[in-house]
Amino acid sequence: MNYIMAFLFSGFVCFLAQMIYDNSKLTPGHITSLFVVCGSFLDLFHVYDQLVKIFHAGALIPITSFGHSLMHGAMAATKEYGIFGIAMGMFDLTAAGISAAILFSFLVAIIFKPKS
Repeated sequence: MNYIMAFLFSGFVCFLAQMIYDNSKLTPGHITSLFVVCGSFLDLFHVYDQLVKIFHAGALIPITSFGHSLMHGAMAATKEYGIFGIAMGMFDLTAAGISAAILFSFLVAIIFKPKS
């Protein structure tokens, strides 16, 4: 049952992104940013934690989970450091993913040459 729930949530997120892409003039970068912000807002109101309980890994895989992780880390650090914790805690949970993205994009840029 966990696999079905994970598939339904992730599939719904992908379906929603495709519908936005097909019916608007937004680029994939805009849609990705929109989903990160939506994940942040859902975590701000403690809705995303409930989605994780229901859909398990299906809610942790899409891009909305990145916004959830950013906000979750920021909120946890604000309890300890106050307002300065927002900047400090935001990248605690996402540092590995951000570092991997930078590293791999650097390696790809070295290996492949851009089109002229």
